[in-house]
Amino acid sequence: MRRRPLGMLRAGVAAALPGEPVLRTGHVLAVSSLVNAGLGFFFWTFATHWYDERTVGLSYSALSASLLLTGIGQLNLNDFLVRFVPTSGHRARRLVLTCYAASTSCSVLVAVAFLALVPTVAPKLEFLLTPVTAVCFVVATAGYAVFVLQDGALTAVRMPGWVVGENLIFAVVKILLLGLGAALTLFSGILMSWAGALVVSLVVANAVLMGRGIPRHERETKAAPPPPRMLGYAAADWFGSLFRVAAYTVVPLIVLNTLGAEQSAYFSVAWNVAYVPYLIARNMGTSLLAEAVRGPERLVEHSLRVLRHSGLLLGGVTVLLVVAAPQILSLFGASYAAEGSMLLRLLALSAVPNLVLSVAIDVARARRRLRWAVWLQVVMCVLVLGLTRALLPHFGVVGAGIAWLVTQCLIAGFLIVTRSRWLVPVPEGSS
Repeated sequence: MRRRPLGMLRAGVAAALPGEPVLRTGHVLAVSSLVNAGLGFFFWTFATHWYDERTVGLSYSALSASLLLTGIGQLNLNDFLVRFVPTSGHRARRLVLTCYAASTSCSVLVAVAFLALVPTVAPKLEFLLTPVTAVCFVVATAGYAVFVLQDGALTAVRMPGWVVGENLIFAVVKILLLGLGAALTLFSGILMSWAGALVVSLVVANAVLMGRGIPRHERETKAAPPPPRMLGYAAADWFGSLFRVAAYTVVPLIVLNTLGAEQSAYFSVAWNVAYVPYLIARNMGTSLLAEAVRGPERLVEHSLRVLRHSGLLLGGVTVLLVVAAPQILSLFGASYAAEGSMLLRLLALSAVPNLVLSVAIDVARARRRLRWAVWLQVVMCVLVLGLTRALLPHFGVVGAGIAWLVTQCLIAGFLIVTRSRWLVPVPEGSS
């Protein structure tokens, strides 16, 4: 039987990775992030050459707003799926579809509400109010919510290789549509390319998930009784995730409002590059959470293994970004290298201590200690946004990098000192 190209890619990736499930899944997800980041690098390289700094800055700020609204609208149900699908058995399909419906509905509502408030809360984004652009904005917001959820579902049914495939489809189609938008001289070409690529990747990935992944999972997995307070878990986890998403997506809007569209473009490109190691830490944490559900007695062992392996990987990526920051950013244009190199170095360095924070949050989720996870994300958000607002007027766009580095170092230092509170075995049944 002939193997399709995506199947061959997934098989090749899987064969090259370690056999321990927590590392194997985590590394597959990390590969997905690297593939997506690599093609995303080309996407923004083309965008900075085909569009001026003002258009790039405004478009990225609009996408940041869309991602913020996605974080609100998708209710953090991706982590909910990772947490509960592995033991759902024959309930898996209904659970996934219910989460899709709730996330899509909520995302559409918050996107429409945001557009109604644009003249008041974000007047520089009024270009979103034209009919075609407004539709693309709503589609991008709702589509990305499902895109994130399907990652969680694919991971939960142990099909992380398809996360690589869907990201590859999304990135390639996005670049193709970006070129089409530039050829047609569409001001909103960047936003439109995202919306169109999301639709294509969602159709393909969900055909695989619903046609193969979930049926196999339902056949092979015995359903455990639904755990108590599932909705309470989802609500608390969503509340905490709002602060993490706000930290990631509000900073570009603060830069836009404080320093203008051009400086926002410089921040946006540097953040896109530096966010790669953040994604690696996030993906390894997702794998940790999925495996902790299947084997809670190995949670501490898996956590230490993730910290060790991810630390080595992040260390290498960070060194590369710090040393080669000017050369990397020069591919976007001389002005990006001149204005963003120091910012990129600071953001890349902040990703190393962020690994400790990421693992601590996922350990708390696995043990259903959501107050601890929420508190950590609230502190991160308050420190990042507060320091960014305070430092931008004095240090320019570099102030945002200082804010991220100081925040992550403070929280990681606290977690290391208090590791006996969250990184120790607990008696069976006490969590």
